[in-house]
Amino acid sequence: MSQPSTKPLYRIVEDYLIAFIESGELVSGDLIPSEPQLAATLGVSQGTVKKAIDNLVWEKKLYRHQGKGTYVSRLDFNNSLFRYVSYGDVQGADVRIDKKTSNRHIESGNKIVCRKMNVPEDTDLLYIERIGYVAGNPVMVEYSRWRADMLPGLENEDIHVPDLFYAVVVDKYNVPVVRAEETLTAEITTKKTAAILGIDTSSPVLVLNRRTFTRNNQVIEIRTTKGRGDMFSYKTEIT
Repeated sequence: MSQPSTKPLYRIVEDYLIAFIESGELVSGDLIPSEPQLAATLGVSQGTVKKAIDNLVWEKKLYRHQGKGTYVSRLDFNNSLFRYVSYGDVQGADVRIDKKTSNRHIESGNKIVCRKMNVPEDTDLLYIERIGYVAGNPVMVEYSRWRADMLPGLENEDIHVPDLFYAVVVDKYNVPVVRAEETLTAEITTKKTAAILGIDTSSPVLVLNRRTFTRNNQVIEIRTTKGRGDMFSYKTEIT
């Protein structure tokens, strides 16, 4: 008869998370399951889960972003990667948003997008579409186009796209994210966005247009994020 494990419960939680990281199922930039989810899955208290996560944060295997969740880390992972991740609920409070990639492919850039990216018309661009969920409900959708020559192969669905997309850009492709320009507006939703978010076509959505730069003032991304007006907000901090 096997002897019951004498390993502390928080170590069991640590081992569980490390196994996912070492297997490659969770990679740098991935949002790990929430503390309540882990507690329910492993049959332990949330306090035990918090202790395990705190230990892994101290060891720099995880990175805790206040109000957003905890991410798989790198040794040089820091708050700079979150400068452009400031979404919240309708009251403006920080909220955990789980993002899933719903579409990605290579396409020829049209005149408008290519002009914004300072590249010739019909340049190959990587199209990435991601849906953000809060408690299982879609609250936002991102439509982004990237310089395909800087992210070769990422259109392949076998390559995992983490929740924090910029982490794979920096970590896997060694392309630094230097700065971004953003414009926030509002509009009546399109049929496509309405279908994704499960809202009426007459509903208002917040629209965040972003242009992201790497070294030498090169544009690497053009993104439009659309969020439900009744469940989504965008927050910025001026220091």
